[in-house]
Amino acid sequence: MYAFTVCMWLKSSASPGIGTPFSYGVPGQANEIVLIEWGNNPIELLVNDKVAQLPLSLSDGRWHHICITWTTRDGFWEAYQDGERLGTGDNLAPWHPIKPGGVIILGQEQDIVGGRFDATQAFVGELSQFNMWDRVLRPVDIMGLANCSAYMPGNVVPWIDANVEVFGGASKAALEICEDRAFES
Repeated sequence: MYAFTVCMWLKSSASPGIGTPFSYGVPGQANEIVLIEWGNNPIELLVNDKVAQLPLSLSDGRWHHICITWTTRDGFWEAYQDGERLGTGDNLAPWHPIKPGGVIILGQEQDIVGGRFDATQAFVGELSQFNMWDRVLRPVDIMGLANCSAYMPGNVVPWIDANVEVFGGASKAALEICEDRAFES
């Protein structure tokens, strides 16, 4: 895979540091893709163990929609929160193809593929509508997902409740986030 977009809704119950909302490990590289924040450090995106610090703020106990995009071309990445692009960068594992055949874990960082979890790196909170695509989504598509005006299941990992497991202190929230937000407004 030469590009990806990962989007999800999350609400963290932990502070400081939200832990690991998701990780993707492959044989020989447990940190192929990881989103992690621990202690007072900024939230980080790891691709093939290379690190980019993301300007996201997720520890206020509220629901947030986040999307992270990355492409192997120049290792260019973008970070979106609630539909707004808050940061970009490059040189994050440039020209490194994402290896197939790995394991995606929600709520926990992997020290070996699919296991050896560290409780201090667990995400504590709720996750919903985790989707992954094998391309960089357009900003208009990301805004549509964030403001609940679009539904686009991931073509790599679609949020199908029965097929998604969470670990650590995470729990799955039902698919009604957009409906709930409409009533809160």
